[in-house]
Amino acid sequence: MIIDIVHSHAVKNEREGLSLFDGTPYQYFHDGLRGWHEAWDSRCFDYGKTDVLHFLLSNCRYWLDEFRVDGFRFDGITSMLYLHHGLGVDFLDYGQYFDATVDEDAWVYCNLANRIIHEVRPDAITLAEDVSGMPGIAAPIDDNGAGFDYRMAMGVPECWFRMAREVCDEDWSIGYLWHELTNRRSDEQTINYLESHDQALVGGKTFFFQLVDAAIYDEMSRASASLKTARGVALHKLARLATLGTAGHGYLNFMGNEFGHPEWIDFPREGNNFSCHYARRQWALRDNQDLLYWCLGEFDEAIIRLIQESGALEGTVPRRLFVSDTLKVLVFERGPLVFLLNFHSDCSVTDFSVVVPPGEYRLLLDSDEERFGGQGRIEKYQTFSILKEMRGSELCHVIKVYLPCRTAMVLERRL
Repeated sequence: MIIDIVHSHAVKNEREGLSLFDGTPYQYFHDGLRGWHEAWDSRCFDYGKTDVLHFLLSNCRYWLDEFRVDGFRFDGITSMLYLHHGLGVDFLDYGQYFDATVDEDAWVYCNLANRIIHEVRPDAITLAEDVSGMPGIAAPIDDNGAGFDYRMAMGVPECWFRMAREVCDEDWSIGYLWHELTNRRSDEQTINYLESHDQALVGGKTFFFQLVDAAIYDEMSRASASLKTARGVALHKLARLATLGTAGHGYLNFMGNEFGHPEWIDFPREGNNFSCHYARRQWALRDNQDLLYWCLGEFDEAIIRLIQESGALEGTVPRRLFVSDTLKVLVFERGPLVFLLNFHSDCSVTDFSVVVPPGEYRLLLDSDEERFGGQGRIEKYQTFSILKEMRGSELCHVIKVYLPCRTAMVLERRL
């Protein structure tokens, strides 16, 4: 279990928090305006103070020793690393990572935190939530990096939500999607994810909620699903498969989002009259086979098992085989697997030729299975023979597939 740890700022509360803990505003924080985060209305730690380092580093060890957590996702690393907190800044060249706006004390703290965590628990995992792309954040300490094991691929969820919120399905750019799914440095380990706690807390929408809106409450029966829920279920499966299949070194999911949980999380607080009603996940929805939540959960379990058993992410990188903004089709290879995804709203492709490496291909998984909430349009247990086809002056090896709209297939290549 990896928990979110927030050392990037602290609440301004004087009763429960550290603000004015000794009567001054600067015991743990910067004095003056620098001690306040204007966007979050919170306090900013002064990482140059020894007592602050002792307090934060001991907090890391506390969770490891007392609760035996497996690691930490460090929240708001971008806000820590820059005096401007990354607000209103587009990081367009490498000079911005090394200018006077960088908080060097914060960088040193990240290095110390990772050093302590891995000395106490060598098997612990640390992840950095950094949207700026700071070089070295996930590089080893011995190489003068900050020492995080992984960095979050934050452009991936931003891409998915931008398309779901602002762009009609018919106008989705598959080329742009491929770029965002694979845009990472080769010398740092990254984690792909479709959504995290940021989209599951009050004030946000999960990806599935964004797709189906209010239909998530009363149109999720398998017996009477609407066009809206059918669209949402189909795109939710494609998005998760594409994100997992192109993952750099790992894949993250927030609990319950894999089956499209219908409600946000809201912890007891004054604003909700200290209610525990939303401080939960409704796992019974995942277990009810009459609901589409069950179908989404089954699909997520199937793709995770497929990736684990095939070892497709181990020592490999995704290789693009075909991308078309017109057909809305994406095909890529990862290890022994070939992923074929058709995002088009109404255009299925028949006898579609895909250039592939030589070998024998068999169908391992398709998103249109009825148990996954699909229509069962793809024949199970198919095998695909290699055909030879001239492309210009080149003789290519191809397979021909039928790929219905808003469906995906995963094939396995055997030599």
